[in-house]
Amino acid sequence: MGEGEITNNIRVLRFQHNEMTQQELADNVGVTRQTINALEAAKYNPSLELAFKIADAFNKPLEDVFKYRK
Repeated sequence: MGEGEITNNIRVLRFQHNEMTQQELADNVGVTRQTINALEAAKYNPSLELAFKIADAFNKPLEDVFKYRK
């Protein structure tokens, strides 16, 4: 079974939400700014809990923030 790829729209969504900084999002969801940076750079995949928290921070469904490609 091949590995899929998880991509996200976090950077775009931050700018659509009054140019929210990485630090503001990090504070909102309880992680470090470095974690948000790594997520945006696709160097790290979030836990399911963190993924839902990020989607909630933008008031978007999970699938509008994260995409999975086989």
